[in-house]
Amino acid sequence: MSQTQNGSMKRRVAEILIQELKLENVTPDTFDVTTDLVKELGIDSMDLTTVVLVLQGEYKVKFDEDSYPTLTTVRVIAAQVKQLQVAAG
Repeated sequence: MSQTQNGSMKRRVAEILIQELKLENVTPDTFDVTTDLVKELGIDSMDLTTVVLVLQGEYKVKFDEDSYPTLTTVRVIAAQVKQLQVAAG
């Protein structure tokens, strides 16, 4: 995946988080991809499940529920989506 594609995936993950969790005072361009979603934003497991379901539908990938606790930042989530896409071929 090129740097541009990776950047656009991070941006899209940020858009989904903002939209699904109704985050205020942040845009995809200002969202820090290293922000800890649980510790810094207070996202709980139900919020994360909602985001994962949207990502699965959009990117046609399947997250293993055991991986949910590792999905802590936009950067990590985008990398996981990329990895799942590569594995799916």
